[in-house]
Amino acid sequence: MSSTTVIDWAKGAAHAFTEIEQRGISMLPFRHSGITRFQETGLPTTKDEDWRFTSLKPFIELPFEIVIESDSQTIDQSAIGDIAFSQHDTDRLVFVDGNISSELSQVSEQSEGVIVSNLASASPAIENKIGNLSSEDQNPFIALNDAFFTDGAWIHIPANSTLSKPVHIVFLHTAIKAGQASHIRNLIIAETNAKGTIIESHITLGQAAASTNVVTETQLGDGSNIEHIKLQDQSSLAIHFASLHSKLGGNSCYAFHSFALGAQLSRNNLRMDLTKPGIECTLNGLYMTRARQLADHHMIVNHAAPHCDSHEYFNGILDDQSRGVFHGRILVDSEAQKTDAKQTNKNLILSDNATINTKPQLEIYADDVKCTHGATIGELDNEAIFYMRARGLDAQTARRMLMHGFTGEIVERIQQNAIRDELNELVWSRLENEHHLN
Repeated sequence: MSSTTVIDWAKGAAHAFTEIEQRGISMLPFRHSGITRFQETGLPTTKDEDWRFTSLKPFIELPFEIVIESDSQTIDQSAIGDIAFSQHDTDRLVFVDGNISSELSQVSEQSEGVIVSNLASASPAIENKIGNLSSEDQNPFIALNDAFFTDGAWIHIPANSTLSKPVHIVFLHTAIKAGQASHIRNLIIAETNAKGTIIESHITLGQAAASTNVVTETQLGDGSNIEHIKLQDQSSLAIHFASLHSKLGGNSCYAFHSFALGAQLSRNNLRMDLTKPGIECTLNGLYMTRARQLADHHMIVNHAAPHCDSHEYFNGILDDQSRGVFHGRILVDSEAQKTDAKQTNKNLILSDNATINTKPQLEIYADDVKCTHGATIGELDNEAIFYMRARGLDAQTARRMLMHGFTGEIVERIQQNAIRDELNELVWSRLENEHHLN
C-alpha cells in the first residue's frame, strides 16, 4: 500500500466511525477533524527533517485495516501471567487490540474520586478532555488516532489523593493478520498534590506484521508526583507509533521511563510543557535493537516558566544491522530564567553494521540558565576490559559487567523497587539471549 493509498483509504473510512461510536465514544466532529488533518499532512517521508532517518516503508507496504472489535474470549489468564509485572500487586487494565477486556482486567475499589477505568465506559463525560493537548500537533499519526481510536485508559487522581497501588495498563495485540492497526488513546489527569505510579505494557501475541498507534495525554496539577513506566516489547514484525504529550503544573514531579525492546519499527514522540515554576521532569529511556530493528525517539522539552529542572537520559544498545535515532530538543523561553536542563544520549554499538543518528539540541532565549547536552557513540571499552582481566576476570565476564553497568544507569532511576528489579532481570535476560556478549 502506497502513501497515496493510505490517504485515499482514509477518505472513505468514515464508515468506521459509526462502528466505533456504537462502542461508546461518540466524538464524530473530533474524528472528522482528525481525518481532515491527516489528508492535509499526509504521511511523512525522509525528505521531512523530523523523519529524515526513519522510513515508513514497512508500514506503507502493509494492508491497512482498523481493528474495531476484538475477541478477548480467546485469550486466557495465562497470557497475562507470562508478561512482565503480572505478579506484582497492581490494579490492572487489559486491552486487546485497543478494546477493554473486562475478563482480563482487575481493578480494586478506589479511594473517593479516584478513577481507574477505560475511556469508552466514561464517555461522554471525558469527551471534552480528549485532544486538549495533542490535537494541535501536526504529527499525522496523532491525526489518525483522533479519527480511529477505539478505547484506552482513563486515570483520574483527584486533589490530595494517592493511587493505593500501581496501575498496570496492558495492551495485548493479537497480530492475527498483516495490516491490523490498533489506535489507542490514554488520558491521565493528576490534580493538585496527587500521587501515583502507572505502568504501561505493549505485548504482541501473534507474529503478523500489525501496527499500534497510541496517543497519551498527561496533565499534572500543582505539587503532583507521577512515575510513568512504559515497556514496549512487541514482536519483531510489529510497528509501534507512540505520542506522549504532558502538561505539568507548578512544583510537580513527572518521571517517564521508556524501555523500547521490540518491534521492527518504533517511533516515540515526547513533548513536555513546563508551564509553571518549580517543576522537575525526568525522561529516562533504554532502547535495545538487533537484526534490522529501528528505534526512533523524538522529544521536545518546553521550558516556559522559571525555576524548572529537566533531565533526559537515553541509552541505546545496537546490534547486527539495526538502527537508532535520537532527536532531543530543549526549548528555553525568555521568561524561563533559572532553568536547569540536561540532555544525554549514550550509545553502545555491538556490530560494525549497526547505526545511530543522534541530534541533541538546545534552543535558549533566557540568559540565566544552566543547560547541557551531549551524545556519545562507542564500543565496549577495551581498556576497561583489560583492567578487569588483569584482576582475574575472564573476557566474557568483563564484557557482561560493562553491559550491565550501561543498562543499569537507566534502570536504577526507577523509584519502585520491585518494578526496578524485574526490569533489570528482563533487560539482562534479553542481552544474554539476543546480543553479542561473548
